[in-house]
Amino acid sequence: MIKRILLIALTFLLLLTPSLVNADTNILGNPICHSERSEESRDPSPSLSLRVRVTNKQADNGISVLDSSVEIHFPSELVFHLEAESHANIVDARLHYQVDKMNYAQVTSEAWPDFAPATRIKTSWAWDMRKVSLPPGATLTYWWTIEDAEGRTNGTSPSVAHFDDPNYHWQGLTDGGAPEESKTFQGEGGELNLFWYEGNGSFAQELMDACQEGLARLTRNLGTYPEKSIKIYIYASAEDLRRAMVFPMEWSGGVAFTEFGIIAIGISPSKLDWGKRALVHELTHLVVHQAIFSPYGRLPTWLDEGLAMYNEGKLDPYLDSYLQKAISEDKLLSVRSLCSPFSAEPEKAYLSYAQSYSLVEYLLSDYGQDKILNLLTLFKQGSTYDEALAEVYGFDIDGLDSRWRKRLISPAVTVSLRSQSHPALTAVLSALATSLALAGALALEEWAWHRSGGKV
Repeated sequence: MIKRILLIALTFLLLLTPSLVNADTNILGNPICHSERSEESRDPSPSLSLRVRVTNKQADNGISVLDSSVEIHFPSELVFHLEAESHANIVDARLHYQVDKMNYAQVTSEAWPDFAPATRIKTSWAWDMRKVSLPPGATLTYWWTIEDAEGRTNGTSPSVAHFDDPNYHWQGLTDGGAPEESKTFQGEGGELNLFWYEGNGSFAQELMDACQEGLARLTRNLGTYPEKSIKIYIYASAEDLRRAMVFPMEWSGGVAFTEFGIIAIGISPSKLDWGKRALVHELTHLVVHQAIFSPYGRLPTWLDEGLAMYNEGKLDPYLDSYLQKAISEDKLLSVRSLCSPFSAEPEKAYLSYAQSYSLVEYLLSDYGQDKILNLLTLFKQGSTYDEALAEVYGFDIDGLDSRWRKRLISPAVTVSLRSQSHPALTAVLSALATSLALAGALALEEWAWHRSGGKV
């Protein structure tokens, strides 16, 4: 009886064994599906999901990726790490990456890290920003392809790296309080994303509002709008901004990285008014350059800076004083010279910016929005400065120069500009005119007295 019971038990155990083996294999031999569910519930970070997807390819070809990660050393470099193993020597490991920016065609770059062929390799490749730099907030997509000596290949799934500045605790604001008139372009272009670390929420909101108002003016005046989403990084000072750049200029206070759709600018909460104008200036540069982006598009400097100055609002009185002085002394710079980068000498630079504002104001007020938009289109298509102006306005750069000067020195314009910008000078001139009139009257009276022989 006991033997029969043992025999039945043994038979039952043998029948059950395949199920136990299959169940154990499902838990331990195929961790992919189980891991995806459990990792999603705990931490859905891209690095963990990427590791899972790469391991999934191991059973197909015998090549296993043990580590694929990127290390950010802002702002100097990005280091991409790879660790992999195979049954045969790994002979090729290649990094592929695409930078998120405007391009004329999709560009995939490749890099080959150094390593000795082996069944298990551990290697890395460093992107030195001193050679080709990325701005703060740039993003890129990267992946690896691997091949062993037996011709087997494997590759990691694409992953995204963010070249963010880790030195500050950034706060974010998106499309804050857009005015109604700017919402037209919002539906067609990209959104605004503003990041800052010093100052309260109202500080950021005022900057966002200034951006929205500036974009609304740009839409009214030129009919242009952002082609893609824009990220704006507000550093608390120009010094902080320069520390975030590899080769900063000493005078750098703000930079528009047009192709990336990124602006980085130093604005202290104590200099909010200046900051709003400066931010709109850089934002205008970015949007205009996006609008004319092409292999051929190039703007004369006076138009590029003039559009940005004009979109800030009324010309700063300090800059206007340089313009009025040059008009009165007949020392205006030629428009042709303003097609090239401006002088580094402060006085010439100030006058160059003021004249650029005046030139754009002249074209918009006398010829309208459509013509200047047509001018931008021709520049995008590769027309020369003279060709584009001649086709749109009927005159070249020299013709623009002469017409603009005539408008500037006309009596009505001169008096109007002087009365707006120099009330003290106007008062002095009025007093001088009165004195001259009195002196003339006395001289006339004396002359009449002499003619009458001294008789009263």
